[in-house]
Amino acid sequence: MSTVAELFEPLQLRDLRIPNRVWMSPMCTYSAEDGFPSDFHLSHYASRAAGGAGLVMIEATGVRPEGRITPWCLGLWSDEQIPAFRRLADAITAGGAVPAVQLAHAGRKAASNRPWKGGGALPPGDGWPVVGPSAQPFPGHPEPAPLDREQIAGVVASFAAAARRALRAGFQVAEIHAAHGYLLSSFLSPASNHRDDEYGGSLANRARIVLEVIDAVRAVWPDELPVFLRISTTDWITEDTRHDRRGWTVEDSVELARLAGEHGVDLIDASSGGVEPAPVPDRRDYQTALAARVRDEAKVTVGAVGRITEPGWAEELLTTGQADAVFLGRALLRDPSWPNHAAVALGATPRFLEQYGYAV
Repeated sequence: MSTVAELFEPLQLRDLRIPNRVWMSPMCTYSAEDGFPSDFHLSHYASRAAGGAGLVMIEATGVRPEGRITPWCLGLWSDEQIPAFRRLADAITAGGAVPAVQLAHAGRKAASNRPWKGGGALPPGDGWPVVGPSAQPFPGHPEPAPLDREQIAGVVASFAAAARRALRAGFQVAEIHAAHGYLLSSFLSPASNHRDDEYGGSLANRARIVLEVIDAVRAVWPDELPVFLRISTTDWITEDTRHDRRGWTVEDSVELARLAGEHGVDLIDASSGGVEPAPVPDRRDYQTALAARVRDEAKVTVGAVGRITEPGWAEELLTTGQADAVFLGRALLRDPSWPNHAAVALGATPRFLEQYGYAV
């Protein structure tokens, strides 16, 4: 007989009912060609849905070709890409999960190599010019060209256009990527944003492009479906690591979360770091504690991520009010059926597909 595990209770966001609170975090696989998902992506995401995840978030999907992290990242900048993405959304839905997509622009960290090829900037001639809020490069990467106002408006429009395509492809959640030092994140952080116009300086100015993207996506996304925002709750930049400018802080994240909620964001996907290399604490709750603080102080719905590997720990994050859902990364790469195994461990009912009924 199953017990009531918070982890396997549904979560209602607007009119969307997500069947449980164990979700797949967006993780790049660097396996696309010209932005198109392949059979690898189909099996990769379908298997995690079949493994019991309540929501499957596909990896960072470029809103422009030059917005990809690598030439092998997914993209939704063309209507021609919609049918291939529809295969992914349909397969995730058939597995019992909610299909979600993360829309992204890599900014000054674009034109990189695959991690297993050493990462870092591609050699000259293999990549493309990168852009950012200011001319400050990400370490080891070329200097970005600062975006002017017209170019910023173009980026905002590209997020909206990609969201329209994602909706046509059958996705039910759109997440805006404003974390990890990519374009929107680099606008947020004073460590990377040195502008002196209406997109730089105060937090309100640095957050302006993010709120404009939220408004643009929300305008094309149905009122009954949710929009998520992934943020870095901190850059991990301290006085010991940097002295000329402070980084983005959890206090900033609380204020941004409040503003995002007012602009129609339904859940904060709370990660951390990425604007520049910085040491990360060696604690299990190094990131989830910050997610809990954003949830408590901003009064918003939050998904926690980071070093969540044990079912009991994931359950505790929910029962103690630190998060409303958990995003799993490496744990789901290692075990596509982690959610079903966690359900068994917690005495809840796993969601095996009928075809896998013999495994119960």
